[in-house]
Amino acid sequence: MSLQLLDPLPLAGLRNAIFDQYQRWQPRSHGTTPVRIVDIDEESLKRLGQWPWPRTRVAALTERIRGAGAATIGFDVMFAEPDRSSPLTAMAEWPLSAQIREQLRALPDHDRVLADSLRTGGVVLAIALEHGREPGSAGDAPRRTAQFATLGSSEVAPLHGFESAIRPLAELETAADGIGAANFVPDGDGVVRRIPLVLGLGGHPFPSFEAEMLRVAQQTPGLLLLAADGGGGLAAIRIGKFQIPVTRRGEMWLHFAPRTPERTLSAWKVLAGDFPRAELDGHLVLVGTSAQGLLDLRFSPLGEIVPGIEIHAQALEQVLSGEHLFRPYWALALEAIVLLVGGIAVGAFALRSGAIPSAIATLGLLVLLLAGAWHAFAAYGLLLDPLTPGLVLLASFMLASIIRHREAERRQRWVSEAFSRYVSPNLVAHLIAHPDRLELGGERRECSFVFTDLADFTRLMEVTDPARAVAVLNCYLDGMIAIAFRHEGTLDRVVGDAIAIMFSAPLTQPDHRRRALTCALDMRDFAARHRAELAAAGMDLGLTRIGVHCGEVIVGNLGGKAIFDYRALGDPVNTASRLETANKRLGTQVCVSQAVIDGCPGAVARPIGRLQLEGKTIPVMAWEVLAPEACPGVANDPAYAEAFRLLSESPAAARLADLPGALEVSR
Repeated sequence: MSLQLLDPLPLAGLRNAIFDQYQRWQPRSHGTTPVRIVDIDEESLKRLGQWPWPRTRVAALTERIRGAGAATIGFDVMFAEPDRSSPLTAMAEWPLSAQIREQLRALPDHDRVLADSLRTGGVVLAIALEHGREPGSAGDAPRRTAQFATLGSSEVAPLHGFESAIRPLAELETAADGIGAANFVPDGDGVVRRIPLVLGLGGHPFPSFEAEMLRVAQQTPGLLLLAADGGGGLAAIRIGKFQIPVTRRGEMWLHFAPRTPERTLSAWKVLAGDFPRAELDGHLVLVGTSAQGLLDLRFSPLGEIVPGIEIHAQALEQVLSGEHLFRPYWALALEAIVLLVGGIAVGAFALRSGAIPSAIATLGLLVLLLAGAWHAFAAYGLLLDPLTPGLVLLASFMLASIIRHREAERRQRWVSEAFSRYVSPNLVAHLIAHPDRLELGGERRECSFVFTDLADFTRLMEVTDPARAVAVLNCYLDGMIAIAFRHEGTLDRVVGDAIAIMFSAPLTQPDHRRRALTCALDMRDFAARHRAELAAAGMDLGLTRIGVHCGEVIVGNLGGKAIFDYRALGDPVNTASRLETANKRLGTQVCVSQAVIDGCPGAVARPIGRLQLEGKTIPVMAWEVLAPEACPGVANDPAYAEAFRLLSESPAAARLADLPGALEVSR
């Protein structure tokens, strides 16, 4: 609505460009309208001499045109100064005696010759209205040859107002049947799209050149101004039998036809009588110039540079043919309704629907809007603005899309934060960045796994209030999982007090073995501190046992179409779990496979032996990872090293009798 009321210059320029394009797609047909131009063109100037011509030649041209049966003759030429080629004018300042001057008066005066030709009738002269001149600076006010009457409101404002005029010589002005203003009021880009049929001069209406041509041709005394409903300007102007729709300022929208040679006769041919009489018989004949040196050139909506006389002729053709363009008084209200209803509808639909459906709906409305405006122009000559409503529809769609996008981002952040409480943040981020990965299936990848378990937690649950036990467990799990996430591990599962963490999935991590080992050590340290804090509070929390292993697995979304889980499948997963269980039998806390140790040079660890894990046929070399502060005391214990060497070199296998089926230690 504000755009409509303010109508900024860029918006008006774009709207005019759309109206211009309509005219290029469908210009007015030339037809056989009885309007002709007698053109003082370059060839005429070349044959008959430069402008201005002697008024006697102009009088001869007038008689030639009248003799061909022209209905009305209009001169789009200013005769504001005396003819300097006339003997009386040329010798007026010579020091001649009174007797010689009396003899000179017998010679024909060129201006008087033209005035006598004009008095024969049917001639309209053009004047130019001006701004900013004193009323008397160009002579007295021009002769008013047309009467005005107003039907409806007595207010004819706001007409294009002027203060003064460049007039023809008084003798010529008096001889003419009509005096009209040949002013154009182009838009800001210099294009003439409208032509005023009535203007203001000194606060009173004054007819245009075209209006006077029509009035004189019909021998009607004046113009009837039809006020718009509610006042504040005009709706139409009646000149004889023609009722012409106009803007509130009295302008007629021009519907241009392509330039055609049939509309024009060269002035030199008319003077030479070298033309068929039928070319001018019964026609409205305009005399003007297309010569570039005379600087009467304008821009048209068809993208052409045309002489001013061409625009006057096109305006007369349009009136005679009845093919008017006009912007109805209800256009603004209709556009406001479309703007308001369409904007609300597009915004509401865009907020409720997805991006693609709302974009398609908005595009469809825009196409419908443009098609409707084009149909109104092509079929009825109506100028309806599709631009302002279209911009509002686009703005509404974009605003709603931004709001919806921000809301989606907010929901996505909420889901991500909530989902991250159940799934690893790195997995959530990966799936958000690669939603195509949310499909069943997996891929082969080398990963590292960390399994943890709390010793004697079942016993603790038996002797502790369930609410307190759950609170203790949640605090423990929060700390353990936070450590895993800090090392960018993926939470594979939580089963009671047990946790499974994997590394190098979903994102590949070349250093996954070191990450897993460091994570296991940090978990061990946290568990020890947490256990000590609880012990000080009177609760005996068991030791945390940890197993670490790596190897090639199938990792991806596994399950069914209804529900699936992102996890890894393969023997390394089971091996890591068995290593965690082996801690209980070995009296260790962190049991790590040789494959992990190989990827962590410098790790503080001591060998345990080759473990025959439950359910496996191939022994696994296991190591106990120690705290750095245990070195060199424990890690480099000579007695332990010697015992392990002897065990390794023994030809006979050694079994732990109290570990049936759980593990075997062999060479």
